[in-house]
Amino acid sequence: MREAVTHSAAETERLAAEMSAAFRGGEVVLLSGELGTGKTVFVRGLARGLGVNPDEVASPTFVILTSYGGRLTLHHADLYRLGNGGGDEDLGLDELPGSGGVLAVEWAERLTRRLWTRPMRVMIEHVDETSRRLMMEEEEE
Repeated sequence: MREAVTHSAAETERLAAEMSAAFRGGEVVLLSGELGTGKTVFVRGLARGLGVNPDEVASPTFVILTSYGGRLTLHHADLYRLGNGGGDEDLGLDELPGSGGVLAVEWAERLTRRLWTRPMRVMIEHVDETSRRLMMEEEEE
């Protein structure tokens, strides 16, 4: 497990951009953390590293899945509105990301089943008002 503490949203975004700059396609990033910890900020960083304009990435209010074209296609799922009762079965997430894409799933703890063999899990916690602790690990098969 890799752990990092960031002291600003810009630092969190930069960490994610550095991570995704090495992506080759097929990566899945599962994000968990309380409201306001910076999950969407992390996805903006993934976007930057993939050549997507990070300003296009937003925490969707009603849209659960959005895709952005870049060096690789970034598929961004936000499962907040699903609640804890499931409903992810009909989203088609099991068909993503494909070899030319990357999938980032916010509120991944709301998934009702394991869909990918080796996703990267990123847990984000508040340290204080501006600092965040990120714990990142690739799941074993």
